[in-house]
Amino acid sequence: MAVDLLLGLQWGDEGKGKIVDVFTSNYDIIARFQGGPNAGHTLVFNGKKHVLHTIPSGIFHENKVNLVGNGVVIDPVIFKKELDKLEEQNVDYKKSLCISRKAHIILPTHRLLDAASEASKGKAKIGSTLKGIGPTYMDKTGRNGIRVGDIELADFKDKYRALADKHEAMIEFYNVDIQYDLKELEADFFEAIDTLKSLKFIDSEEYIYQAQQSGKSILAEGAQGSLLDIDFGTYPFVTSSNTTAAGACTGLGVAPNQIGEVFGIFKAYTTRVGSGPFPTELFDEDGETMGRVGNEFGATTGRSRRCGWLDLVALRYACQVNGVTQLIMMKGDVLSGFKTLKVCTAYKYKGETITHLPYNIEAENITPIYTELKGWAADLTGMTEASQLPENLNAYVEFLETELKIPITIVSVGPDRKQTIIRKTV
Repeated sequence: MAVDLLLGLQWGDEGKGKIVDVFTSNYDIIARFQGGPNAGHTLVFNGKKHVLHTIPSGIFHENKVNLVGNGVVIDPVIFKKELDKLEEQNVDYKKSLCISRKAHIILPTHRLLDAASEASKGKAKIGSTLKGIGPTYMDKTGRNGIRVGDIELADFKDKYRALADKHEAMIEFYNVDIQYDLKELEADFFEAIDTLKSLKFIDSEEYIYQAQQSGKSILAEGAQGSLLDIDFGTYPFVTSSNTTAAGACTGLGVAPNQIGEVFGIFKAYTTRVGSGPFPTELFDEDGETMGRVGNEFGATTGRSRRCGWLDLVALRYACQVNGVTQLIMMKGDVLSGFKTLKVCTAYKYKGETITHLPYNIEAENITPIYTELKGWAADLTGMTEASQLPENLNAYVEFLETELKIPITIVSVGPDRKQTIIRKTV
């Protein structure tokens, strides 16, 4: 049975956690395939908000397997905190959660390295979440990393010590003032390692293959967004993994010809956290309103998100590199009250009008070209049927479908799992 993918198409924060939670009832297995605790997937149901960082967003559903794939990097301390919160809510995670032995582990010194590296960049910083993600992926590609499977080996602590000592020497090289007590950090780390040992470790590529052979349905859950992909994002202001559809193949061990539906999620407008180019960014009252009404604060960092009009040039690009088959529009409710909406349909780039994403989209090279559409005033948050949606919202969605040539099958009108309108089936 094919593996379906669910991906963010912008600079993250699109609402992937909510939609995975909504979709979980249709699948047997939910599998995270990349990223780490730099992700923040927010779910709202029964009047409560839940934020997950590493654990797949299907964890609150009974009788579903939640798999952390080999492409994910795991901070045992943060992971343990997530497990503790699940315990408080009586979630039986030991029954439903499994981890790939090939997933890499974030050490305390990885986080320290991250902080030292970012501090050394000064004004050129890239906006890291300082979770140790980048240094962990560097050790992975440098063939120095420690994996979940190493926890089961007799020489695990020797491997840990050798790598941590190497990291401390590197931190000293950066020559920045980073204060830390490694013994204290290690005490928390090894306590969390003991918790990790209580979970089920698997050879995930074989597990998924056998699940497919037995007819199990699988949804692969991405973290971050396509425009943060290490290869295809706005480099160097990107994350350290492949956030696109290709990352699901390498991050789970799924063959390319086994990919089924590719669900692409985007906001009705655009946001970005941290540094990096953002052609449609707003610095006026409209941008302030989007941020305030949309509660645009990072689930992981708490940082305010930069807001702007929807950028179809970037969105079209993300659909293309991912092979998106269905689109899901989030936060349509946030745009209620705008008399006029703008959508960027092309760029003026070095004197030429283009509709593709060029190599460099810094402000000095790009001027967005906008199409204006009529807004709507209705409060969408209580709507439950597509027939209730305002005419101008339908016109907005149809305009996007025409431009992108992909059906928009779901429109989200609020943060709760119930505030999800099925617009069409394909």
